Amino acid sequence: MSKRRKNISSNSIPSSILFLAGSLQRISHTFTVKFAKKLFTKPIKYKIPKREFEMDNNSKQELFYIPSIDKKIMVYHYGNSPKKVLLVHGWSGRGTQLVKIADRLLELGFSTISFDAPAHGKSSGKSSLMIEFIESILELEKKFGPFEFAIGHSLGSMSILNAIKKGLQVKKAVIIGSGDSVNDILFDFVSKLNLKPIIAVKMRESFEKDLQIPMESFSAYIAAKDVHIPTLIIHDKDDEDVPYTASENIEKHIKNSKLILTTNLGHRKILGDKNVINEIENFLIEENNK
Repeated sequence: MSKRRKNISSNSIPSSILFLAGSLQRISHTFTVKFAKKLFTKPIKYKIPKREFEMDNNSKQELFYIPSIDKKIMVYHYGNSPKKVLLVHGWSGRGTQLVKIADRLLELGFSTISFDAPAHGKSSGKSSLMIEFIESILELEKKFGPFEFAIGHSLGSMSILNAIKKGLQVKKAVIIGSGDSVNDILFDFVSKLNLKPIIAVKMRESFEKDLQIPMESFSAYIAAKDVHIPTLIIHDKDDEDVPYTASENIEKHIKNSKLILTTNLGHRKILGDKNVINEIENFLIEENNK
């Protein structure tokens, strides 16, 4: 099990949420856990920024049903090449969030398949979990695969590693700003709410009762042990959402991997950085030519 690492800093949380969480904690741990679980599973839907308009306008979009979770997701088909690359956004992201990477892939002769995870973007619902990202990936492969490569960001990276563990067939993977241990994520989340660590423990126990599976089994460092394809791991040292030490730990568990650490890009700016995209291109081309 990985040692718990604290995030560099936390996102701003409304004072009303912090007040309510603190008040509930003084009254009942049971109510606090229910409240925290609801917050934990509810992504924020942001408006599509202008830089993603072109991909949104020029992609073929369709609602696609995922039987294993009984939910529909919005799928984006970008480009027309039969050589397809799967793109997976992170928590509170969108299927068009990796647009700069997608544009470069089109230039290289690929097309991309991406999606809005449940409760994200144009997909319906109010809550989701990583397991739904994973199930979506596996179902997309059945319908639209095979995929040449898979590229993910943040929770999307964790989902790709878990999907590979469960049978996703790709020649290589690129994971950017990935989280690592689910336990770490739960403890960091509870810390941001100014709640006691016991709440994270009880949240984990509650999720495990619901899902009948250990939550830590979805951790990236565990899934990484079953990933044998070439994997490029990219993370920014100034990432304030996910510590770069998470990627350092993942890299230790993937035999055929390369770790690139950047600076001054944070958690999201890294997705549009030209140097990062050049590194991804070089990695893809190198692996393609072998």
